[in-house]
Amino acid sequence: MSSSTDLHTYTVFECSIGDVEDPDIYAAQPMYEWQQTDAGKWVMENAAETPSYHIGADYNTYGYRCSIRASFAERQAVEYCLRFVKKI
Repeated sequence: MSSSTDLHTYTVFECSIGDVEDPDIYAAQPMYEWQQTDAGKWVMENAAETPSYHIGADYNTYGYRCSIRASFAERQAVEYCLRFVKKI
């Protein structure tokens, strides 16, 4: 079993939310929709720890930016990158 120092952490999802009173409520729908995708299902099944979500100010849009971060053991991190990371 991997220790926490052997984990690789990635931002697996990001979305923008407008200037709303309760960003947690408005972030729920796009996060849920992402969880229903192939990438979302794979991350939820293979992450070493429960993925965490973060909401912060988006100064470019005067709204909020929501992201989901997940940690993987090395083997799963490589598989995640090969399957889901978009190449430029």
